[in-house]
Amino acid sequence: MRRRTTAAIATAAALCATAALAGCGSGSGSGSSSKKTVNTWVYPVINDPKANDAYWDGLVKGFEKANPGITVKVSTYPWANRDTALTTALAAGKGPDVAYLIPDQLPAYQRNLIPADQWMTAQDRSALRPSALKAVTVDGKPYAAPVLMSTYPMLCDKKVFDAIGETSYPTTWDQLAALAPKLKAKGFYATSYSGDTTATLNMTFYPLLWQAGGDVFSSDGTKAAFNSDAGVKALTWLKTFVDNGWTPKDLITTTPQIEQTDLAKNKVACTWQNTAAEVEPFWGKDNIVVGPALTGRSAAAYGTVGTLAMFKSANKDAAGKWISYVTQPANSAGLQKPGGYFPPRTDATPLYPGDQHQEATEKVLESTDVGPLNKASRDVMGVLAPQLQAALLGKSSPKKALDDAAQAADQIIARKR
Repeated sequence: MRRRTTAAIATAAALCATAALAGCGSGSGSGSSSKKTVNTWVYPVINDPKANDAYWDGLVKGFEKANPGITVKVSTYPWANRDTALTTALAAGKGPDVAYLIPDQLPAYQRNLIPADQWMTAQDRSALRPSALKAVTVDGKPYAAPVLMSTYPMLCDKKVFDAIGETSYPTTWDQLAALAPKLKAKGFYATSYSGDTTATLNMTFYPLLWQAGGDVFSSDGTKAAFNSDAGVKALTWLKTFVDNGWTPKDLITTTPQIEQTDLAKNKVACTWQNTAAEVEPFWGKDNIVVGPALTGRSAAAYGTVGTLAMFKSANKDAAGKWISYVTQPANSAGLQKPGGYFPPRTDATPLYPGDQHQEATEKVLESTDVGPLNKASRDVMGVLAPQLQAALLGKSSPKKALDDAAQAADQIIARKR
C-alpha cells in the first residue's frame, strides 16, 4: 500500500481548482471504469501515524484477500488545506476514487460524486441510523457511506451542583434558565457560550436554533431561514443569559484556551459545546454528568459524521465493495474507538460497554444534526456570526441582527446556486 503527502500539482490545474467544485476536471464518467485499482484518500482520524497506517494496512490486506483482482491504495493526507489539495487534484484529473469527506463537503463535491444509491447495498443502507443517513443526504439522495459519528450532549459539572445543593440536572431551556439566578448568587455561570466570530455556529448557535424548531436554510435551500420566529426566540433566549450575567461575557468576543476559561475552573454548570473527554482533565471523570440533548421546542445537538464517498473516476463495483468492507462494524470499529467515535449503524456491537459517559453520549446520536448541507453553508456562517455577536453585545436587536444577516446570506446563496 502506498503512502504519500499532499504535493503541488501543475499551476495550470490550479486555475481550474475552483471550477472543480462544480465538476471540472473529474471527467464525465459514471463509475463504469474498467480499472480495478481503488485509490483512496483519507485523513488522520487516528492521530498516531503508526496506528493509522497499521489500521488501513490491515483492512487492505483483508479486503484484497477476499476480493482477488481488486487492488486498494490508501494515501493519508494532512487535515490542513485538504479542500485545496482535493479540488486541485480533481481539476488535474488526478483525484481519488474514494475519499473521506465530512457532510458539509458533500454539496461542494456533489457533481464529482457518484450518488450512493448507485453503489451502496440495501443491507448497508438499512443498517444506518436515521441521523447518519440524513447527514449524507443532499437533494434527496445519499452521497456517501457514514463510517463514524460523534455528538455533543449536554454536560453538567456535578461539583457545581453539589456546591449549590442541587441534585437534579437541567435538560430544557426553561430548567436551565430557572436555575441560572441561583447559580449566579453562588458565583457560578449557568453555561458558557462562545460568541467569537471564528467559532463554528454548528457547535454554538445552530443547536439552539434547531431546538427552537428553526433551521438555517429554507427547505429548498434557496433562502436563509434563521431569521424566523424560531431564530429570534433562540437568540433572545441566549441574549437573556448574556444580559443577566448567566454566561461569561468575555467569551462573546474571545476564545481563550480551555484551561483559561471559567469552564475549566469549575465555575460553569453546563455546556453543550464540549465533549466529556475535553472537560475531564478539569472537572474529573466522576463529576461529569452526561445528559440528553438540550430541549427547547425539541431536542437537538450538534455532531459529526465521517464518510467515504465515491468519485466519478471510480469503478463502481470495485469501489463499492471496498467502501462496504470498510464500513462493516467489525472493520470500522478500529477507526472509531481510538478517537471516541461511535458506529453509524444500528447493527454494530457497542464499543464502550461499562463506560457510563460513552453509553449516555451514544443515546444522543439520534438527536444529532451535522449542520446544513448547502453549498453556501460556510459563507453564510461568515455573515451570520458577526450579527449574532452584535445582538449579544446589545448593538442590535435579535430580530434586526438576524434580518440583516439573512439579507446578506440570500445574496450569497443566489451566487452559489
